[in-house]
Amino acid sequence: MAHALLKLQEQGYSASDVKCIGITNQRETIVTWDRLTGEPLHPAILWSDARTASTVQNLTEKANGQIDVLVGETGLPLATYFTAVKLRWLLDNVPAVQQAREQDRLCFGTMDSWIIYNLTGGAGKGVIATDVTNASRTMLMNIHTLQWSEKAISFFGFEGLTLPKLTASSEMFGCMDDGSDFCGVPITGCLGDQQAALVGQKCFQAGDAKSTYGTGCFMLFNTGDQPVNSRNGLLSTVAYQFGDQKAYALEGSVAVAGSSLNWLRDNLRVVRDAHHVNELASQVNDAAGTYFVTAFAGLFAPYWRQDARGTICGLTQYTRLEHLCRATLEAVCYQTRAILEAMNKDSGKPLRSLKVDGGMSNSDLCMQIQADVLGIHVDRPLMRESTALGAAIAAGLGAGIWKDLTHLQNVNNKGRTTFEAKISKDKRDEMYMGWQKAIESSFGWSPDAPTASATATPVPAC
Repeated sequence: MAHALLKLQEQGYSASDVKCIGITNQRETIVTWDRLTGEPLHPAILWSDARTASTVQNLTEKANGQIDVLVGETGLPLATYFTAVKLRWLLDNVPAVQQAREQDRLCFGTMDSWIIYNLTGGAGKGVIATDVTNASRTMLMNIHTLQWSEKAISFFGFEGLTLPKLTASSEMFGCMDDGSDFCGVPITGCLGDQQAALVGQKCFQAGDAKSTYGTGCFMLFNTGDQPVNSRNGLLSTVAYQFGDQKAYALEGSVAVAGSSLNWLRDNLRVVRDAHHVNELASQVNDAAGTYFVTAFAGLFAPYWRQDARGTICGLTQYTRLEHLCRATLEAVCYQTRAILEAMNKDSGKPLRSLKVDGGMSNSDLCMQIQADVLGIHVDRPLMRESTALGAAIAAGLGAGIWKDLTHLQNVNNKGRTTFEAKISKDKRDEMYMGWQKAIESSFGWSPDAPTASATATPVPAC
């Protein structure tokens, strides 16, 4: 926040000009802390951490093999991805967390809860709260009532635990505590990062969709004021709640997107950075039949295969590093197509344009590949920090700076770039058929993961 204040001062503003604060955060990541001291009990477990695979297997056995046991209640299947599974693992494996529960000292929450708690004073006076978008990713909230689910709490064995207070996304959470340059400034907005990007892209109408290309890749499709139970492996989640106005979304998540570029740099040590990947990939017209399934810890939507592992297919003696770099970019685009097809089936209305943001969207090459693979327009804003913008919009609505969503029409409209497909439908389908073969080759490599027959089953309607 000190850095943010410095940037404001460079623009001629001061801390007193800040009227409200919005928070956005990694969603499923969990923090546990001591109610008395305010100190963490264990390092945070990230959304992508797969150490909980055995916990998922135990819970699946408890549910008689039904990974969709709580889908009707929470919109989510049993997977390493979600907060409740991580908390169950902590309670089973970390003595400090176990002891804190026994002594009624255990506090837990997603990152927004931890941030709000500390910004509002921490131990003894900090607010412990979360908004419904973050709560919808814990696997503990009933997405229909927007209240904590007793059924889910009982299933995971969390009876007696104190959960964060549930709030709307634009609401008074508390004020910044003493000792901050922003002391007294109200915190009036909170959204999970992907929902914040949806809001920042102004996807307020049913049928609007965005895809954020960060460490992972996350596509959200606004379904209006009612949740849609996917028959095609997607997640039903809360998009936002501003006052009494709520919206839901279908979400498809790709576990590995930008992090695959880091893998090329840090593990294989064959590139310097993301720019170097793009530079090499642009030197060839295609991947020469090479496919890179980046399933380093399984596959998320719409496959849900925890037994999948990273696989490179189609190598020949002519394959070069340039082809591998292009195949790495294409991997994200193919997985986005798989999610888009699932969304089209669930919604019954084919998407004609996709709004994009996030680090990988800075690559013109990657976005052109995405348009080619999808066969629809890819729409990129000039200012691509959509997640931060979404948090600011939520805070502004909560503080009354904007009365409602109709007052946001002129926000971030300038300098948009549209990418259109440049290849034929036959070529597009031929490329995707090769990807589907590569996906099948990635299955079954982890004997400790839940059985392929269980994890491959699309999340059914309930």
